[in-house]
Amino acid sequence: MTELAADPLALLRTRTSTKWARYPADVLPMFVAEMDYPLAPPIAAKLVELVGRSDVGYDSRRPDLGIAFADFARDAWDWTFDPATLKWTVNVMHAITEIVRAVIEPGDKVLVNTPVYPPFFWAVDEAGGTRVDVPLVRRDPMPGGQPDGWRLDLDGIEAAFRDGVKAYILCHPHNPIGFPHAREDLARLAELAEQYGVLIVSDEIHGALTHSDAEFVPYLAVSDAARATGVCVTSASKAFNIPGLTAAWWIPGSKAVADRLRRLPESLVHRVSHFGTHASTVGFAESRQWLADVVETLEARRGQLRALLGEQLPEAVLHEPTASYLAWIDFRALGWGDDPARRILKEAKVALNPGPGFGAAGKGFARLTFACAPAVLEDAVTRIAALR
Repeated sequence: MTELAADPLALLRTRTSTKWARYPADVLPMFVAEMDYPLAPPIAAKLVELVGRSDVGYDSRRPDLGIAFADFARDAWDWTFDPATLKWTVNVMHAITEIVRAVIEPGDKVLVNTPVYPPFFWAVDEAGGTRVDVPLVRRDPMPGGQPDGWRLDLDGIEAAFRDGVKAYILCHPHNPIGFPHAREDLARLAELAEQYGVLIVSDEIHGALTHSDAEFVPYLAVSDAARATGVCVTSASKAFNIPGLTAAWWIPGSKAVADRLRRLPESLVHRVSHFGTHASTVGFAESRQWLADVVETLEARRGQLRALLGEQLPEAVLHEPTASYLAWIDFRALGWGDDPARRILKEAKVALNPGPGFGAAGKGFARLTFACAPAVLEDAVTRIAALR
């Protein structure tokens, strides 16, 4: 395996996606969950092939993606499922919203764990639910677990379940802190869900980007109780850096779960991108070495970020991720207010995700995307450190 080289900054600035179009050219964009690396060659070749024969019609939803993802899940995570149970959808958050809507009545309680990906809040609201927050907690690290000791508050979750929660949107691996939940915690969560009749909707979009010093266990692979209570929603968009090629899928853990979700709208399927299904299939079937190189590269950038902050901005506390490329940074000791990203953007010209958007627990924090070139990461930290 080798580290991947990011595209040159001059080339990146010719991109027209949100990451590169939102801010002026003097701003370093470190806010979108998008990598600066070139596409996996098999994916790029497939897209060129499709365009070359004008194969740009409506997607046929072929079964090959289910087979490719099932093979990958078996090899990477020892998770086996019937590829025929995989259901297409346009993107992860659309599916989560409609799945939640299908299993609740207006006003029913839906659980989240802050700090968490802001669209989770929007999904609950759009589905007609009432948000219930059981924040993550810090405890002594488990063997092989998150170094910072981040965990699910299982006592708080049980209390919320007892109080009438109907659905729980689980972020696994967790965004923004960047860690996969421990197998033991997921097993207990499944028992509680079965006891109280709660559907677990597990967003596992960052699972394939878990680092070598952590373990990702899909929720549906944990136990019979997990399969009886859960649905996995995921996509290739993060692992293979193809969010613009809209395609995702959901997998019910059991026939009983699938039956509960029979009334999902047809729009979940009919908006799927033809390019997205092809790219996703080629990603999991033919681009595994590229993905392994990406993970190795992210681990190197993670170490670089740790060192840079330690040298230039030791007051900032990095909650070091063990999955994906998202760094959750605590700036509170610097006295930069509830939203340090605001000052960092204005004065340092570095765009980060504002912490308060992830819930009240995000005040004083910001999220930084480090899937970039070493020189870009160094420039970003140097700019921020100059504000001290």
